[in-house]
Amino acid sequence: MKTIKTTLLFCLVTVFSFASISTKEKDALKALYNSTGGQSWTKTWDLNAPVSNWHGVVIRNDKVVELNLEFNNLTGNLPFEFGDLVNLEKINFFRNNITGSIPSSIGKLKSLRYLNIAFNKLNGELPHTITDLTSLVSLQLYMNSIEGTIPSQIGNLTRLRTLELYNNNLKGSIPASIEKLTNLREFLVSSNNLTGKLPSSISNLKKLKVLSVFDNNLFGIVPSSIGDLTNLEELVLADNAFYGDLPSELASLTNLKVLLLGNNAFKGDLASLQDKFPNIRNFDAQNNNSKGSIATLDTED
Repeated sequence: MKTIKTTLLFCLVTVFSFASISTKEKDALKALYNSTGGQSWTKTWDLNAPVSNWHGVVIRNDKVVELNLEFNNLTGNLPFEFGDLVNLEKINFFRNNITGSIPSSIGKLKSLRYLNIAFNKLNGELPHTITDLTSLVSLQLYMNSIEGTIPSQIGNLTRLRTLELYNNNLKGSIPASIEKLTNLREFLVSSNNLTGKLPSSISNLKKLKVLSVFDNNLFGIVPSSIGDLTNLEELVLADNAFYGDLPSELASLTNLKVLLLGNNAFKGDLASLQDKFPNIRNFDAQNNNSKGSIATLDTED
């Protein structure tokens, strides 16, 4: 009798120890495995083993909450079923060979806080449903071949602290709704095909530390409101078509460590700017239009 009870207890412990995630979530994981060449992953999954044993899968309360598959040779497209992993809080697919577009079903991942599919081979346009991910704190999609525009409703992602979209093929202007991202610390959209002006409402991003837009086709004058970004440590405007006088308000950015202005058409003797910023470490203003006068940048003694 004791043996029977022990056996039953062991079975119950086993069942609860490997309590299953939902069938829908497991099917979504299998779809990811099949669509990205799971058998050839660097660290593959044994589909016959408990999901809790699968590399990079984090389960909490019988729900898949993280997928950490960076540097794992994922090759192929993300499946539409990916959106069925509705409890995900973190996705890290950094440095793989994922191709195709991000599926529109990603908008179903309302709990997602961290999304990193950087350094892959994504193409196509960003789905507008990505702006439904209102829990996002970090969005990193740099070093891909993503096309189209930055979604106009990007401002819905009001919790964002990090937005890194550099080294893609994005076009169009910086959306006006960017002004709503008041928690943003890092905004990097360099090396795209962006056009238009740097919006003056960017001054709303008071917590911003890094603003990098170099190597685009942005034009116009730098708005005087940029002086409101007093926490800014890196300002990278190089390799665009900005012109005219730099605003005197720039002198308010006393925390600047990096200021790169080269290959634009700013006026005046920009070399003297370097002395206006006490913490500057990296400065470049070469190949600008030296004709005309530079606005006086007043600094406090």
